Amino acid sequence: MTAAAVGLSHSPLIGKNDPAPEVLARVDHAIAIAREFVRTFDPELVVLFAPDHYNGFFYREMPPFCLATAAHAVGDFDSAAGPLTVDTAAAEQLAAGVLARRIDLTVSARMTVDHGFAQPLEMLFGGIDRVPVVPVFVNGVATPLGPVARVRALGTAIGQAAAELDRRVLFLGSGGLSHDPPVPVLAGAPPRVADALIEGHPPTPEQRAKGEGRVVEAGRAYAAGSTGMIPINPEWDNQLLDLLQHNDLAAFDDWTVEWMGREGGGSAHEVRTWIAAYAALAASGDYELGYRFYEAIPEWIAGFAVTTATGRRQEAS
Repeated sequence: MTAAAVGLSHSPLIGKNDPAPEVLARVDHAIAIAREFVRTFDPELVVLFAPDHYNGFFYREMPPFCLATAAHAVGDFDSAAGPLTVDTAAAEQLAAGVLARRIDLTVSARMTVDHGFAQPLEMLFGGIDRVPVVPVFVNGVATPLGPVARVRALGTAIGQAAAELDRRVLFLGSGGLSHDPPVPVLAGAPPRVADALIEGHPPTPEQRAKGEGRVVEAGRAYAAGSTGMIPINPEWDNQLLDLLQHNDLAAFDDWTVEWMGREGGGSAHEVRTWIAAYAALAASGDYELGYRFYEAIPEWIAGFAVTTATGRRQEAS
């Protein structure tokens, strides 16, 4: 197997509440570099680690992570809707390989995904159906959240199992970094909200539009400084990027759920997708971070980052 990795933030506010043109130009340039990196690598399979925002996974059953053998995007926040091009055979082989390595793994034969999966595929490949993919949901919102060490173990097991495929595999992590958007929580929720979080009733188009409108307004308030949301934390974000850059993934095992929330906000746990993706790449040996971009973007309620990496052994060959 030849492997590479990309870490890429996402935000539902992209195109809806954009920052100043010069900031947007820097982000566009970073994404273009990642897109060229992916084009040159030419992956035969993408293993995509991403979260969900109560569009596909609910408290009726909330796994810490789940691998899909088929998946369909809901099309929230103007992201693409429809089936992902899931490589079912590869997904089944990866699932078997992960379970054989004693990592508990939920498998979905009909996963529903949202912009967290769709946006990176659109940004890097131009659509959700352009490349064979194995979607891996990593919970980054719904409590209780497990130890980060288990997410790293998941990534390692997937990387080891992927090595048996003998293909060019791109591990793609989508989410974060520090951000504290208005995501509903179950604890203390009114009965109607609690029922939706538990049962997952699909919203009507009007309900979805209303909910998305609230997020857009929250982004505008956040950028104006009139909000109680936890601020973006560039120091914490760059601490994460430093650990990734230095191949120091074991250090994440000491990150506690409570500390991550205090430092990075309620949805900072989306960085678990990055940790899983880089652990998968590191399963084949040390890697080299080739590109690193970071910008705090209040309009998107996110510390936005882009990274690319390849294995050192591959570069030497």
